[in-house]
Amino acid sequence: MRMSLALLCVCLLRLPLSPAAEPLQIYILAGQSNMQGHAKVSTFPHLGMDPETVPLLAEMQTADGRPVVCERVWISSLGSADNEQLGKLTTGFGAAAGGPKIGPEFTFGLRMQKAIPGRILLIKTAWGGRSLNTDFRPPSAGPYVFNQQQLAGLQRQNKDLKAAQQEKDNATGVAYRQMIEHVRNVLADLPRVIPDYDAASGYRLAGFVWFQGWNDLVDSGTYPDRDKPGGYDAYSNLLATLIRDVRRDLRTPQLPFVIGVLGVGGPVAEYGPEQQRYRGIH
Repeated sequence: MRMSLALLCVCLLRLPLSPAAEPLQIYILAGQSNMQGHAKVSTFPHLGMDPETVPLLAEMQTADGRPVVCERVWISSLGSADNEQLGKLTTGFGAAAGGPKIGPEFTFGLRMQKAIPGRILLIKTAWGGRSLNTDFRPPSAGPYVFNQQQLAGLQRQNKDLKAAQQEKDNATGVAYRQMIEHVRNVLADLPRVIPDYDAASGYRLAGFVWFQGWNDLVDSGTYPDRDKPGGYDAYSNLLATLIRDVRRDLRTPQLPFVIGVLGVGGPVAEYGPEQQRYRGIH
């Protein structure tokens, strides 16, 4: 997954103070399965087959082929494994199943370590199969309301509309609340993650990286006109609300956001006959 996150991280930088006085720089990484990360460590050698990625591979592993352990970057990750994972950044903080794996956190941390002289903490919250319209729905977006097409479909299936709405209400915003709660818990006890954390220098919430979208992309119920211009406008509105709510709830009104994107299916201009039906939504 050669993503733009490593390049976009430049957007999050700030001019540093002197290293001795530099507060801990904290970046929040959130999203669904692509943020969890499903790139197996066993695939690393393949990066050495492309001249363009050879330099990246050299940053990711030592001369004898072992994964690099960052000396100035720590991570607390929730959702990629059964329990919270924490420690110095290296491989293994991707999705736990079939691991060890990496997600965007690994190369993001490597690049930020090169760009920033002080210490860095990544707080990652990612769960597979989560949507922005429901699971990560921000509080200010209000409740999820079924549209007429969805209501008609539920009636055709003889579903109890009240029960269906209650089920949706129960799921709405769960991942958002888990994300905010985890960030707050980490911030409340930083020495738990970084044993020699310097409280005198303090910390700074320096940026937020969002990498999510598949579950919304394929949700024809929430986005019934997704194959038409403006069909995903509701997602844009929800994302803007998410940014405002995160800044409010973490009391960081100028928190920079970076939105990671992943190409699905390659350039639509090159789609063959079997892919044409996807052009509109991709």
